Amino acid sequence: MTDSHLFVDLLATLVAIILATKLLGALAQRLGQPSVLGELLAGVVLGGSVLGIIDPHGPVIFALAELGVLILLFEIGLHTELASLVRVGTAAMSVGLVGVILPFAGGFAVSVLLGLDILPAIVCGAALTATSVGISARVLSDMGQLDRTEGRIVLGAAVIDDVIGLIVLSIVTGLAAGVAPAPLPVLRTAAIAFGFIAVAILIGRSLVPTVFAWIARIEVAGTLGLFGLAFAFVLAWLAEHSGSAMIIGAFAAGLILNPTPQRRTIERATTEIGHFFVPVFFAVVGAAVDVRSFMDPATVAIGGALIVVGIAGKMAAGYAPWWFNGNKALIGAAMVPRGEVGLIFAQMGLATGAIDVALFSAIALMVMVTTFAGPLLLQRFTARDGAAASELDRPGQGGVDDLVAGEYGRRKPPPA
Repeated sequence: MTDSHLFVDLLATLVAIILATKLLGALAQRLGQPSVLGELLAGVVLGGSVLGIIDPHGPVIFALAELGVLILLFEIGLHTELASLVRVGTAAMSVGLVGVILPFAGGFAVSVLLGLDILPAIVCGAALTATSVGISARVLSDMGQLDRTEGRIVLGAAVIDDVIGLIVLSIVTGLAAGVAPAPLPVLRTAAIAFGFIAVAILIGRSLVPTVFAWIARIEVAGTLGLFGLAFAFVLAWLAEHSGSAMIIGAFAAGLILNPTPQRRTIERATTEIGHFFVPVFFAVVGAAVDVRSFMDPATVAIGGALIVVGIAGKMAAGYAPWWFNGNKALIGAAMVPRGEVGLIFAQMGLATGAIDVALFSAIALMVMVTTFAGPLLLQRFTARDGAAASELDRPGQGGVDDLVAGEYGRRKPPPA
């Protein structure tokens, strides 16, 4: 196939994604659900198991989806005050740690009880440790919960989950290759991941405001927004090459730019670009699910067991900070979606031969159900009167709510 045909096919795919995500996102909101559910469902419908329009492993679509999640995490970082995140640090750490330990232990235990060998059981447990910070933050913002203390705890815990996930992923990869886990590499991975965030924020907070004050003098439309995105991409690149995760770099870039006077201008520009890229990310997550594999009873049995312990473990994690008097059930529900992170674990296990296609499908079933269940549980546990959106988080202000709600605007969730 010629390059011109490939490009035309890409255009057709993007048109399908735009139409499906916007229409089903609007439908989801009219039904009182977060628009992200509609976008995920659009991905499932457009994926290989239904219409076959989206190939989630295609390099171009995958790259566009990666840009989408980086832009989303950058936008969330812009919207988050570091001081408020630090204030909930202890609670976030407890939620993050318990949200890794309980699901891993539960997933490993039920897998062994169902007759799996040790290594496949470890992969199943590892896949349950994930939390998709992109999906969780998107749903929280859809519901006006991102500015609440519970929302900040979830953000902190989800980032901690990602860091721990890097450690777990490196251990499982080594086990699949026949390498016994050693404490030194584990400590090195943890130090790099946490150290990158600390160093980036420390250096960034002292240098970046001056740099962006100078950039603001360039009187060319769009300059600040593009430089802000470039800064996020640079930190994402540095994070990846330092052994951390790209989304952590993008989130850190937003945290660094949050106190700058140029923040609102950068947010508005990022929001406009995100309206295109972010739905692609959610559509690709949905397209990665092969619904045909769910016809196998054994796959459904293992997937069902993983779903139960996966949801229970994350919900229990919401109650880990016993001293916190807020909505613990909401915190737990926000930690439930596995999204693309859980699929990464499953794909890694399949690629290394640690699991077979049937077990991959069972993990994919868990990922799909938890990804859809998270927003529904959040609806159930959201306070009846909701939370008022902050001025920055209202449609039309260029804030994160514009990015997640788009032209549909905010709709108050129905009473629980």
